[in-house]
Amino acid sequence: MQFTKSVLLLAGLATSTFAAAPRPQGFERRQAAATTSAASSASSSSSDSAWTSLPASGAESTAGFGAVTGSSGSDVTYSGNVGNPYGSNIIQVSASDANQYKYVAQFQGSNTDDWTVAIWNKYSADGTMNGWYGNACQTFTLSAGSTVYIAFDDDSQGGWAAAEGSTIPTDSDGGYASTWGEFDFGSTTNNGWSGFDVSDIQAANAGFSVQGMEICDAIGGTCSSITTDAGSVNNAYTPAETDLGGIGGNLSSGDGVRLAVTIDYSG
Repeated sequence: MQFTKSVLLLAGLATSTFAAAPRPQGFERRQAAATTSAASSASSSSSDSAWTSLPASGAESTAGFGAVTGSSGSDVTYSGNVGNPYGSNIIQVSASDANQYKYVAQFQGSNTDDWTVAIWNKYSADGTMNGWYGNACQTFTLSAGSTVYIAFDDDSQGGWAAAEGSTIPTDSDGGYASTWGEFDFGSTTNNGWSGFDVSDIQAANAGFSVQGMEICDAIGGTCSSITTDAGSVNNAYTPAETDLGGIGGNLSSGDGVRLAVTIDYSG
């Protein structure tokens, strides 16, 4: 099967709404069944901890989620679940409850500084594909050395941006312009497959600092990472890969996904 573009594109996509705005790279059309080369393996501490346990099929918790919204469109314009009320498809959960949910990302903070993380849906509340233009539905402080767990409902697409301090830099068009993580969980249009990647396209094209970030499939081991100032790039997007597909992690439909996210990643 093939993955469709789920979130972002650079410049090449011109829509009537955002023809002038830069489009960060999302999941390009790619072979979801293809084997991707893991940049590194998920850490043993992440793999062995209780949060990576998956609930039994059909027994996943939906506590805290709102109603699932209908999907529409296809390929680049596909709109999945954004939650009703809006944004209720993305919630923070406790470490002890994380293993009850189907799709979970564990965010581990810098060892020395507080960072801000903003998570958005691909589509904002007005139904426009501009979630990354200041329309985060979850924003939290990741204190030095801390860990935060975020659960996602089925058919959720979007991304997160992370930056040191209390704010996320924005470009001249108002888009989040730090290093991104991008996600597609249980995609209806892709028969339940999921995907993820790290991208510095938005930050680099704005001429801003590139922050380190790593995302690993904590169960399977596939990783996508970029170190500070893009010193090392593994299975991730930079401006040079804007038009390429097959980068990041492609996960078959199944019982769930566990992503281990390291902020301020240095390799």
